[in-house]
Amino acid sequence: MNKTKVIVVGQGIAGTMLSWFLYKEGIDFVVIDDNISNTPSRTAAGIINPVTGRRVVTVWMDDILLPFAERTYKTMADFLNITAISSTSIIDFFPNPFMKESFLKKISQGAPYISIIDEKNYFSEYFQYEFGVGKIAPAYIVHLQNLLPAWRQFLLKNNLLISSSFKFSELKVDKNQINYQNIAAEKIIFCDGSPGNHNPFFSLLPFALNKGEALILDIPGLPSDMVYKKSMTLAPFGKEGVFWVGTNYLWDFDDDMPTESFRKHTEEVLKSWLKIPFRIVEHKAAIRPATVERRPFVGFHPLYPHVGILNGLGTKGCSLAPYFAAQLVAHITQNAPILPEADVNRFARILSRTEIS
Repeated sequence: MNKTKVIVVGQGIAGTMLSWFLYKEGIDFVVIDDNISNTPSRTAAGIINPVTGRRVVTVWMDDILLPFAERTYKTMADFLNITAISSTSIIDFFPNPFMKESFLKKISQGAPYISIIDEKNYFSEYFQYEFGVGKIAPAYIVHLQNLLPAWRQFLLKNNLLISSSFKFSELKVDKNQINYQNIAAEKIIFCDGSPGNHNPFFSLLPFALNKGEALILDIPGLPSDMVYKKSMTLAPFGKEGVFWVGTNYLWDFDDDMPTESFRKHTEEVLKSWLKIPFRIVEHKAAIRPATVERRPFVGFHPLYPHVGILNGLGTKGCSLAPYFAAQLVAHITQNAPILPEADVNRFARILSRTEIS
């Protein structure tokens, strides 16, 4: 029987951040992950946008989460010798005069991060637009296509990763110990994304899963140092001239597969927006582990105190995961409190109904 302190289930952005902080604290752990390609972390553009919504509202805890995320990704980048995060600007093309008015009103009220680009025709070589352009800065791109594989290779090299799917039938939770296959551990923490909705320990939590799709495009000549936003978001994706376009929220869906309707609609939007040629390289889709409250689930089960969760990050995984992974590790090592808005024990009454067969 192999012994470790923590079993981490999943190596998306949540499991990657959690295992990183466990490693930094010198805590023995093993990650179990089957490297499925259509998870949100392996489909997303990795954008950290400091404002959100049509009302241009500053994101939750921006002054804490964003600097913490930037520092964490830069530290990991140095450790792994990769590019993990880049600072960028989001160029916001106003779809109508009302959106421009709202943007200007926020500026007049002293809202951070946003400004107007005065030069009306600055982007006219590349885009069709009528109502002007705003800018959101600083924003960030987390290069998940670099970070996740590099951390996975580190884990494999150090015998810290089991590359397989997790089987609940082989999990045994005793009063003082976790047993899984040939591993004995003190704790198990699920970073399992949308499958957490069916996790027998946490399925009673108010998940609000939604489906997102994206196209990977080849757009030679379009500057790759900015993110472009109108009815959709167009973001640099790894190589020069390669872009990600997406941002849709389907609440009613049959599966996690790409749809022809999204592809056709996105092509039409791009043809009316872009002045330069583009080519579709790939079509991706994934189910996001969002929550009803739009706040993550972090901490340990009230009935099974050795069973934990870091999930429910939704579309904000790249900004939320570093901070709350660090909080969870501090909770393990120092019994430090987890932020009440994120602590899974805010649902203690619901979770107390959990029945494990």
